[in-house]
Amino acid sequence: MKVKCDIRNLDCANCAAKVENHLRKQPGVRSATIDFAALTLHIDADDLEAVQKEIQKVEPDVVISVRGDKKREDNENEPAGFNGQIITIAVAAVLFFVQLIFEKQLHDTPWSIAEYVVTFTAYLLSGWNVLAGAFRTLRKGRMFDEKVLMTIATVGAIAIHALSEAVGVMIFYKIGEFLQDLAVSRSRRSIRSLLEIRPDYANLKAENGLERVDPATVKPGDIIVVKAGEKIPLDGEILEGSSQINTAALTGESVPVSCTVGDTVMAGSINANGLLTIRVTKTFSESSISKILDLVENATAKKAKTEQFITRFAQWYTPGVVVLALAVAVLPPLFLDGQTFSTWVYRALVLLVISCPCALMVSIPLGYFGGIGGASRRGILVKGSNFLDVLASVKSVVFDKTGTLTEGVFLVQEVVQKNGYEASDILRFAAIAEAHSNHPIALSIVAAAKQNGSVGIGDVLDHQEIPGQGVIVQTASHRICVGNDALMHRENIEHNSCEAEGTVVFVAVDGAFAGYIRIGDTIKSDAQEAIENLRMEGVHTVVMLTGDNESSAKTVANTLGISDYRGGLLPEGKVKHFESICEENRHKGGIAFVGDGINDAPVLARADVGIAMGALGSDAAIETADVVLMTDHPSKVAEAICIGKRTRAIVWQNIVFALTVKAVFLTFGAFGLAGMWEAVFADMGTALIAVLNASRALKS
Repeated sequence: MKVKCDIRNLDCANCAAKVENHLRKQPGVRSATIDFAALTLHIDADDLEAVQKEIQKVEPDVVISVRGDKKREDNENEPAGFNGQIITIAVAAVLFFVQLIFEKQLHDTPWSIAEYVVTFTAYLLSGWNVLAGAFRTLRKGRMFDEKVLMTIATVGAIAIHALSEAVGVMIFYKIGEFLQDLAVSRSRRSIRSLLEIRPDYANLKAENGLERVDPATVKPGDIIVVKAGEKIPLDGEILEGSSQINTAALTGESVPVSCTVGDTVMAGSINANGLLTIRVTKTFSESSISKILDLVENATAKKAKTEQFITRFAQWYTPGVVVLALAVAVLPPLFLDGQTFSTWVYRALVLLVISCPCALMVSIPLGYFGGIGGASRRGILVKGSNFLDVLASVKSVVFDKTGTLTEGVFLVQEVVQKNGYEASDILRFAAIAEAHSNHPIALSIVAAAKQNGSVGIGDVLDHQEIPGQGVIVQTASHRICVGNDALMHRENIEHNSCEAEGTVVFVAVDGAFAGYIRIGDTIKSDAQEAIENLRMEGVHTVVMLTGDNESSAKTVANTLGISDYRGGLLPEGKVKHFESICEENRHKGGIAFVGDGINDAPVLARADVGIAMGALGSDAAIETADVVLMTDHPSKVAEAICIGKRTRAIVWQNIVFALTVKAVFLTFGAFGLAGMWEAVFADMGTALIAVLNASRALKS
């Protein structure tokens, strides 16, 4: 079964990688991914008890628990005992300075007892968890662990009577570890605050008044009341009242939206003023907010290639440095005149301290996690770290037209009469043919016919839909053809309006051309800005594909400055044209498709990254797309690409910085130009700086 588990007592990214690799090798475990930044285990396994036992073989203190429906407390899964750590570090630091200041006096006591008492007390206070962790690792027969390396290095320093350095290194390491935990903890809390939009309760209308209940217990059809200032707990339709709704937590849009009777509202929005009575339309698990929370919490389970590479790299990197340290300790004294083992052993110990890959293991997942969190704050849901990388590489964007670049709200703008038919008759016949369709154009025709009072002339005896062309219906007295120019030619109906401008629906009755209906669709206010911003982001190819006729496609494309477009495409035609676009542009970078997520599902699935526009609440969109934009603003596409680039830049800054510092200090250490102090900075200092840099991704 697939479950999501919280992890406790996992305080090392390297340890997380070891646990993850160990679990993946176990029978009965189909997949296992640990998100150290979120302290979450995504696992598909037969027996969770067996999984817990296997985890404790690697990390005995680590405990997992299946994620419940209720939100976690803020202090859960965070490094515990920060206050205790501060006190321990302070006491150890005082003893360390006593040892430094009174080193000669302490050393001159019988057998240097005072010196060793002060030194070992400070050493054990600051390094007890390191020593205990190293012991557990060695007991399992493993050598290449951060705590083992630190233990070998500091014990070796004590053995060559570098007491001050041994204690100082352990204290510095403890301080670095503490600051790193604190930075990661704060980043986690910042990201977790995104999930605090989950409603805590619903005011259910019952016979004896309002009853405060868990939103998960409310069923579709139930009536709830939302007071001013409260979160809307479930998706629904307003029955009574009007208000301003703040959807910023869902869409990133700060401007409140007016709503009144008949409007739909989304769970997680805030009722700014007024009292609303709402009929629930979806269960909590199917609501907008539930889908958002699930997407955000599960996103980092899909690791980017960079994360996967670093995990594999660490498995070879640390053992490689240990072998190098061993060579540094042994070979120069054996083969070079005048060299002593004590000098080269010390240098080898310095290399061991430097070698820890924690800066990479912690900061890279945290960077991606922050990027996903930052995108969510902007109303952009990215389903995985891997898609952030793809967004960063996008150089070609293909748009659907209707509902993506245009509003998708069609209105009848003109009825052109032919062969003596009245405009009301043309509308009436078209409405009969389109009555059973949910297509926006069909709905606009039916709505116009109702408004005109031209509705219904009898039952439809036969209904035939011609894909990509239109419909043919047979009533008791008429045969009605409603569709595009291709349908008129198919039925051999003479007409003289093949090239009518815009979206046009032709109507023929009993083989005679009755006229046509011109339908208008408005271009979105930010569509022009969206195209310009994409070009500023380095996107060199922008294409529009649509099922609308060529004339309508040309009008929109010319208005937006899109030179490459195709109209009159069926879903399979879109896929075919998209394939050819991929072939032409594959070598230039990633290719994104932006659509409504329902009719465009095949192309969304085929693209390097599929982006669903304004599809919140659409199961097809959320399931098929890799990125879901919670508003229908096409300008969010360029914003998503920008966030992907920024996140990738931060991740690579950390990789280059960490590896450069490690390489420099490894070289210095091998030639005796860096001591223990510099080594600890190269380890914990680099990790801390990388974590702080990674946290910038949250502010995308």
